[in-house]
Amino acid sequence: MSIDQVVSIGLPVNISPPPGPGPAVTAAETREPLPFGARLLKGERNWWFLGPGGVARLRDRHVTADGGLRPDAEQRLHESGMFTPGRISSYSLTVLTSTHCNLGCGYCFQNTAQDQAGGSRPPRIAQTRLTSKTITEILGFTERQMSEAGLDKLRILLFGGEPLLNPRGCLELLERAAGIAPTSAWMISNATLLTPSLARRLADLGLTSVQVTFDGDRADHDRIRVGRADGGATFDKIVGNMAKASEDTALQWTLRVNVSQETFHGVDALIDRLAGALDPARCTLYFARIGDVGVGYANSLLHTGELPAAFTRWQRRALDLGFTVARPGARKTCVTCGHTDGRYGAVVSADGTLASCWETAGKPDWEVGTAADGYRPGAETRDRWIACQDLYRYDEDARTLARFRDSVDTALLDYLHETGRL
Repeated sequence: MSIDQVVSIGLPVNISPPPGPGPAVTAAETREPLPFGARLLKGERNWWFLGPGGVARLRDRHVTADGGLRPDAEQRLHESGMFTPGRISSYSLTVLTSTHCNLGCGYCFQNTAQDQAGGSRPPRIAQTRLTSKTITEILGFTERQMSEAGLDKLRILLFGGEPLLNPRGCLELLERAAGIAPTSAWMISNATLLTPSLARRLADLGLTSVQVTFDGDRADHDRIRVGRADGGATFDKIVGNMAKASEDTALQWTLRVNVSQETFHGVDALIDRLAGALDPARCTLYFARIGDVGVGYANSLLHTGELPAAFTRWQRRALDLGFTVARPGARKTCVTCGHTDGRYGAVVSADGTLASCWETAGKPDWEVGTAADGYRPGAETRDRWIACQDLYRYDEDARTLARFRDSVDTALLDYLHETGRL
């Protein structure tokens, strides 16, 4: 569908939805949800349609009085591909190269409890480390899965614990994976161990981006995101390592900012500090309220009150400083945990056990198979197959959470349109 055709019913250029699942549809809570995870949000001057095929701007004449799509507008959206999910082209493989971590964050979903001594060593899942033998099993499993799904490309997530506690495992996995399929990779790391030399070697083997977490501005971060062995500060080391790696590689960065009652008031300063230390043009910035996963960490910050306005302020400041902020999208099924047969992706722990999701990898009694033998029958794993954030606990109901996300997403789309960024 051409841009002229889109504009003729008030629909601007499509923008791609971000990866991962989105919020529930709540534009009008009394009507039936739109199909295929689509959402309809009321903006300041227009309506926003968020579908699996992109985002469109609608006028009041395209929407019913109760906040639903009029039949002619829905037909045009279908015809333009807005309801059509993108084709899955790569198999998504998450591998924990090490289940150990050198930091002692109290909220981590891989903790099994809080540190009873009040220090930086909360008990964690059992320590395992990826070996050459397990890599052989994982790649054999991956070839079989890719063949069954009809996929010929591979996208690997290097995960942990801290994946760089086993750099040899990371490098060997990427090098050998290239022998079974065209491979690209990304990594979730705390970046404390990322040297320029290691960054170059990983980038040469297909690593394109790294996600790094910050717990508020420097003072808050250095109180929360601390070394496991000594409780030491980490902020300057992380930022310094990222800056040096950026000088030697073309790596892109995703900066996750954790939001809680302990970090909330430092986020504004953090955004400016990161803009001064890193190249915003190579960074995507996003904000995430820390959730309760049952390890004794309490986040008292609710999704009501000043939080929606704060998220909106932070996103606008990030955009104005040159950072990328992920565009809102439709509710999506995670390619890794959204299919109970692991059709399009898998999570494999360092010992070769399969989990349905990152959040259960390495945890006893949550295994759904092994790389050597494949997935167990569905009847055996039904109660163990969980998807993204299924284990999170909230003090607020689903409607409150959805209103928060809808409010933030609407404000972001309004600002992107207002500033000509769509």
